[in-house]
Amino acid sequence: MSPPLAWTDPPAGTKSLVLVVEDADAPSPEPLVHWLVWDLLGQGGSLAESASVPSTGRNSYQQQAWLPPDPPNGHGAHDYVFQLFALDVPIDLKSGSGRTAVEDALTGHVLAVAVLQASYERPG
Repeated sequence: MSPPLAWTDPPAGTKSLVLVVEDADAPSPEPLVHWLVWDLLGQGGSLAESASVPSTGRNSYQQQAWLPPDPPNGHGAHDYVFQLFALDVPIDLKSGSGRTAVEDALTGHVLAVAVLQASYERPG
């Protein structure tokens, strides 16, 4: 289940909100993408636990869904970084777009960023 999230009002001029959740500690060349979500401006400042969101990109496992934390056994704690971007333009991405398309859409349009970092270690 995706975690519940809440945020305060974005800055004036915000036309779109984009959420990117990544695990930078994953043993891979790029951060492991857990969630790409856009068109969040109308969400009223929050997402409920296990939220269903229509505009979702592909995670690193090529699924349009929340990818739960699952660090490898014995790999220690992983930091999961939730990044909420306020943009000055509406986002125009096809559902299922990947990380590169989202990054391209952000370029030159970020008004503000909110970051939340959470750590998780596999028990046992």
